[in-house]
Amino acid sequence: MERGYLDQPTTVNNVETFCAVTHIALQGAPWWSSIGTAQSTGTKIHSISGDCERPGIYEYPFGTRIGRILEDCGARNTQAVQVGGPSGVCLSASEFNRRVGFEDVPTAGAFMIFDRSRNMFEVARNFAHFFAHESCGFCTPCRVGTELVVRRLDKLQRGHGSSQDLDELYELDKLMHGATHCGLGAAACNPLRDTIAKFRPAYEQHLQSLHFVPGFDLDAELSQARLATARDDALAHLETLP
Repeated sequence: MERGYLDQPTTVNNVETFCAVTHIALQGAPWWSSIGTAQSTGTKIHSISGDCERPGIYEYPFGTRIGRILEDCGARNTQAVQVGGPSGVCLSASEFNRRVGFEDVPTAGAFMIFDRSRNMFEVARNFAHFFAHESCGFCTPCRVGTELVVRRLDKLQRGHGSSQDLDELYELDKLMHGATHCGLGAAACNPLRDTIAKFRPAYEQHLQSLHFVPGFDLDAELSQARLATARDDALAHLETLP
């Protein structure tokens, strides 16, 4: 930055970078490169929270197993770990042999643990509210998309949702991932996508089964509109829309 603190040129780094630079200056770059993996050298500081006996700040070489971290912090009966914060990746118990590193499980340092008493649907809904609150509102896909996700999840939570709502959440995820202005909107559906894929029963218990088959033919009812607009092409019929 050319103008920062006290209106002077300012270098902005986080504390972890300064810690690493200090060790590299004292021990040398080859020493640092010998730690971790070929693609992820050095160590990573983790802020561990959630359902464990010893939450806190831990430092591990890259390449450390997720399971090893859980053992060290006293996590018991763990069903999921959110690595990298709400915008990161949610791992189920079958993935605890994966390793922290750019080639496997990248992380900015946040490590949230959820035991089997937690409802992963509620975890995802909480994250959705967080992203909707944090959206700056600059771009429409994020401003509107995060709010639509919240509405769908709140609808499910009230017991009024159906499988169609899950389908619409998938579509919102695809839209937001490629159309938002910054990374917040692009990653807003990450916990939603992961929890639906890995903890789907937590969502399905909120779904309402339809006890009837709708008999209203909306496409037929639009026939008069097609006559009025002199349109009868494929895009004027609901059943042919992509």
